[in-house]
Amino acid sequence: MPALDGLRILDLTRILAGPTCTQLLGDLGADVIKIERPGHGDDTRSWGPPFVRDGDGGDTSESAYYLCANRNKRSVAVDLASAEGADLVRRLAARSDVLIENFKVGTLPRYGLGYDDLKEDLPGLVYCSITGFGQTGPNAHRAGYDLLAQGYGGIMSLTGEPDGEPMKVGVGIADIVCGMYAATAILAALRHRDRTGNGQHIDLALVDTQMAWLVNEGTNYLTSGEVPRRRGNEHPNIVPYGVFETADGHVIVAVGNDAQYERFCELLGAPELATDERYRTNAGRLAHRDELVAELSHRVRKLSSADVLGGLEARGVPGGPIHDLEQALASDQVRARGMTIDIPHPLAGSGSVKVIANPIRMSGTPVAYRRSPPVCGADTDEVIAELLGDDD
Repeated sequence: MPALDGLRILDLTRILAGPTCTQLLGDLGADVIKIERPGHGDDTRSWGPPFVRDGDGGDTSESAYYLCANRNKRSVAVDLASAEGADLVRRLAARSDVLIENFKVGTLPRYGLGYDDLKEDLPGLVYCSITGFGQTGPNAHRAGYDLLAQGYGGIMSLTGEPDGEPMKVGVGIADIVCGMYAATAILAALRHRDRTGNGQHIDLALVDTQMAWLVNEGTNYLTSGEVPRRRGNEHPNIVPYGVFETADGHVIVAVGNDAQYERFCELLGAPELATDERYRTNAGRLAHRDELVAELSHRVRKLSSADVLGGLEARGVPGGPIHDLEQALASDQVRARGMTIDIPHPLAGSGSVKVIANPIRMSGTPVAYRRSPPVCGADTDEVIAELLGDDD
């Protein structure tokens, strides 16, 4: 039996942060009911190409973007702006453990679906709100998109080449991590509900969670008062730690201590760089970063990627290749860990779609892939009959 079997999530989210959260909970066994606008659905359904291909090789209405965060859900098409639709959602909430939403602050209360509207009649409901800036503060009214959160929250100022423009992370990482925080908060709130019978309101903001994962760089600034700068692929606290050009490509070298540094210098045929007082300790290497990295880079460029990676492996020095997505998803590690899966899809000409798997491995209650990402409204009749009765 899945870990979250018997838990019901009423999902009023779209785009990525909320759907990431609810897909994770669905993978762990929760029954996720995704509420969507009739005839339109989640915005990401149209965020393509690429789209799922039908039997004739043409595009369907389902984008790859939508597929990435919406499996293990049932879709119910409801017009929240209508009195009938809002009432239907209230009745579904009464049969759910969790309601999660990512509307702008103040939107759902207009339909009688805010936390304060529901908490008295549904005291055990866990209600999670995800917004760009949270329910309070001078920016609470502003829309929340991943790129805006990365810009406001500081991570873009740390990402990119030192002399280049600020750069976002290549995927919607602010959304993804916010969704993971949301899943953790929901499970904690359910633990409290199960002990006391009391639900609560969870207020999560993209910008707050993005600032939370500034981790060492954020604390570096709070400790030193010095604003960190972009360092490309280099590490703020460790040298050498980054990307090095080889004779035929690029590799990662991630030296974590002085002993590893000494063995790296041995690989490069430069033991004197390990005994030089300027570079012997990590603090010294940080103080002389530019000159040392220039010297190491000069030597690494004389070697092939295979020679560097083989030499690092033989000496117990952390390092690795830099894969493109074709190489990464076709790697022996991905095959061994089952990190891509095929799941059935009603619109796919091949009968299935390939998606990235859930990374959680649990010995007693493993993740299960019970449902493909649903077509908008595909489960409306089933859910209403099951939860509210055939008469509805």
